[in-house]
Amino acid sequence: MNTTELEGKWNEQKGKLKQQFAQLTDNDLLFVEGTKDEMLGRLQIKLGKSKEELHKIISDL
Repeated sequence: MNTTELEGKWNEQKGKLKQQFAQLTDNDLLFVEGTKDEMLGRLQIKLGKSKEELHKIISDL
């Protein structure tokens, strides 16, 4: 998944992630250009998933 793919549908994907993982907040899912790795790091810590697992979860939405 590249940054363009992630940015393209991010608002829709955010909603789906929040439905799937109720503990996520808007701050956890804050995506600003250049902060993709920081956001993924926050999700890794909060959800206990690897970066690869997160990429799969997001791409499967």
